Amino acid sequence: MSAARAEIESLLRARRLDATLTTSAGMDADRIAPTGCPDVDAALGGGVRRGHLSEVIGPRSAGRSAVFVSMAVAAAARGEVVALIDTHDRFDPISAQAAGLDLARLLWIRESGNADRALKAMNLVLQAGGFGVVALDLMDVSAPALRQFPHTTWMRIARVIEGSVTVAVLLASEHVARSPGGVTIALDRSSTSVADEWAGATARDRRLRGLTLQPRIVSARR
Repeated sequence: MSAARAEIESLLRARRLDATLTTSAGMDADRIAPTGCPDVDAALGGGVRRGHLSEVIGPRSAGRSAVFVSMAVAAAARGEVVALIDTHDRFDPISAQAAGLDLARLLWIRESGNADRALKAMNLVLQAGGFGVVALDLMDVSAPALRQFPHTTWMRIARVIEGSVTVAVLLASEHVARSPGGVTIALDRSSTSVADEWAGATARDRRLRGLTLQPRIVSARR
């Protein structure tokens, strides 16, 4: 049985499908990208896998944007370049810079609500290569609009980055897609958070304070 398993694993690795069989304990450290969020990285066993499509989901004010900014800050600190396809032009660079993000390492693609064009932009960025993290913000895209995308859409994205150093991330309210080696980082509002504490000097920078990240990790390996 051990010889048969070894042969199967060898075949899967040759086709870059080994994530469906092996565990995170066997991952090379250079294939893992820490998110910079201690709670999330602890739940992930170090970080998200490079060359795979993952997602960060949760309700409004659960911390989805905070997780992305943390991932971007961590990637930029490693000398990587980050891309954000901002479907509804909601990103606030001032607060991100205040959190430690080097904006010179960020490609910010701003859309006005057209999810189709945002998806095409993500494809172009991924095909160009060279990015440490590429995120597509779908947080304000309606569920009916998301369901209009064929399921093969996300399979094609996963194939584009397969074997690369890029982490592709979808930011959404509910589950959209992930590749076999990717994860779903599901966030919930903490019952002990101070919901009426707000921060931010401008309407664009307005955000809740006192929220505690409660990541629930879903993957094909667990």
